[in-house]
Amino acid sequence: MLPEQTPLTELKGVGPSVAARLEALQLHSIQDLLFHLPLRYQDRTRLCPIGSCRIGTEALVQGEVLAAEVTFGRRRSMLCRIKDQTGIISLRFFHFSAAQKNALKPGTKVRCYGEVRGGKTGLELYHPEYQFINHNDTETLPAYLTPVYPTTEGLQQTRLRALIGQALDKLNVTLGLRDWIPASIRETLGFTTLADAVVFLHRPPAGEEIYSSLQALALGQHSSQRRLAFEELLSHRLCLRQLRDQAVQLNAPALIKPEQLRQQFKAQLPFALTNAQQRVANEIDADLQLGTPMLRLLQGDVGSGKTIVAALAALQAVENGLQAAVMAPTELLAEQHYLNFSNWLEPLGLTVGWLSGKLKGKKREAQLQSFRDGSAQVIVGTHALFQDGVEFANLGLIIIDEQHRFGVHQRLALREKGASASHIPHQLVMTATPIPRTLAMSAYADLDCSVIDELPPGRTAVGTLVISNNRRDDVIERIHNACANGSQAYWVCTLIEESEALQCQAAEVTAQALSKQLPDLAIGLVHGRMKATEKSAVMDAFKRGELQLLVATTVIEVGVDVPNASLMVIENPERLGLAQLHQLRGRVGRGAKASHCVLLYQGPLSKLAQERLGIMRDSNDGFYIAEKDLAIRGPGQVLGTQQTGLMNFRIADLSRDAGMLELVKEQADIIAREHIDCIDPLIKRWLGTKSLYGNV
Repeated sequence: MLPEQTPLTELKGVGPSVAARLEALQLHSIQDLLFHLPLRYQDRTRLCPIGSCRIGTEALVQGEVLAAEVTFGRRRSMLCRIKDQTGIISLRFFHFSAAQKNALKPGTKVRCYGEVRGGKTGLELYHPEYQFINHNDTETLPAYLTPVYPTTEGLQQTRLRALIGQALDKLNVTLGLRDWIPASIRETLGFTTLADAVVFLHRPPAGEEIYSSLQALALGQHSSQRRLAFEELLSHRLCLRQLRDQAVQLNAPALIKPEQLRQQFKAQLPFALTNAQQRVANEIDADLQLGTPMLRLLQGDVGSGKTIVAALAALQAVENGLQAAVMAPTELLAEQHYLNFSNWLEPLGLTVGWLSGKLKGKKREAQLQSFRDGSAQVIVGTHALFQDGVEFANLGLIIIDEQHRFGVHQRLALREKGASASHIPHQLVMTATPIPRTLAMSAYADLDCSVIDELPPGRTAVGTLVISNNRRDDVIERIHNACANGSQAYWVCTLIEESEALQCQAAEVTAQALSKQLPDLAIGLVHGRMKATEKSAVMDAFKRGELQLLVATTVIEVGVDVPNASLMVIENPERLGLAQLHQLRGRVGRGAKASHCVLLYQGPLSKLAQERLGIMRDSNDGFYIAEKDLAIRGPGQVLGTQQTGLMNFRIADLSRDAGMLELVKEQADIIAREHIDCIDPLIKRWLGTKSLYGNV
């Protein structure tokens, strides 16, 4: 075991309870502690005369206690007044003990640090950190800025600072944090050693020169921060490159037989493929003809026609005597794919299989048998496809839609099901949530990328309005007018406190209220707790035009295609992220009619919610919205890997550090060629065993 992998339980003061709290912060080893960087810094290297303190600033003051008393206002508090030669300031504590009050007796000398506020008694410090000073001794001031760390309940800053101090002392004395980036690369890039960068970030030295660095530190642009971020990004890049290299060593079936079925399929379509669809189909075709596994990411904004491209790929597998599996994250989207594939492929004499968690008994067993004996050539389903007991005769292609909605283990499990002694299946990963370029260069560096960047002819841009709930009656009147003129509309009820039951209940209440306000409209309801047959019946009635208004939860986010629907109301849009709002909005504007989306918000809005809704109002560009979503939410949430650890960077920030990605790519190529022995240690340092997740 490397010294930096020493468990934290070997540090002084780390018993079971402290270890559990450190574990909550994902801190297990000394190295983890060293990479647990401060959020910000406090300057306790200079005493501020009390008379010079200003409201809104943080200050270190020192003085003599005049009095400490308990006061009773709106809240009970302890007030302690201290003075120096320049003035008087009060310390206010809302949580205190009798022992604390007794210790702050008149004549005692204290040093305090906190934010200066204006109060009833003049200048006040709320709950300052403080220490007693011996009158006879001159207490030295710190030589470093004081770090403020991310922490958790029950783990105070003082305890965390002490533990990190122990780790830094070990680093200087015995640890010696090994530098796995070759010296030649460090020198070329002007980087310091890893150990020097770590020590600086935990203990920035006091002095005039540090104040010019504080702004860079606050922005994450200091050279020491960039040194660590670069190494972390480099390790991810090397990991994905390694996984890609391993994948191309594996065998996959070369799909090169005649394309009679595909020509028949294209001939029966009522429209021609767009240039972008044809280009992407050709890229996939070329991949599938190789004897190595295709690993391709297919991006396309809502309504761009990804499913048809996926169907062409599935037919290429079928014409080579292999099966294709299509996996979608929700019942509704999987059902939509099943209907589409059935309508397209059954006229060609093919059997489309179906599997979801709700399929039971003899029907389920019949489907499973058709997968096993190969009589179902194309299989569509939810995550049920990777459950135990599901076997395929000869799976040659896996198509995963809205891949970021699956956990990485689920996607890996499906690929393993298709693996045999001779080959593993090809993989096509699709998303209608455009992946920002910065994410594509990092999280998907092991995938080839195709983009359908053209909408089918006749599609119209959707106009977006942001309207307060105070004008709800105006919005309802707008729906009435639109439906009276032959259009259809959606009313979307958003998630309430992560509860599907409450969400469905809200949709039911809304549908009842709208039925009373719009008695002449036929109104339908769809939510996640309805049976699949009930949902399908309502959706089919809406598609046929028998329903004019569909009240729904966010289950309609993807896959629903009703060209006549030209108006959508999203209630409480402030509860949703940008990607989900963009997906929902994509349900309208699918025909030639001018379409609109109304974001009906409940005020007052937070600054962040205002920003999100403003972005939606101003843009229909999925890639622009995705970049903004990345900046707001971070890569873990955008990719759906928050629980898996794959993209939970400790130090790097893809929005902030995007400018380094090209450099990371260049240096990863050099290390892969000239410094192979550095690759595994770098990956292990930053990713541990998580590199397995890249196999998805």
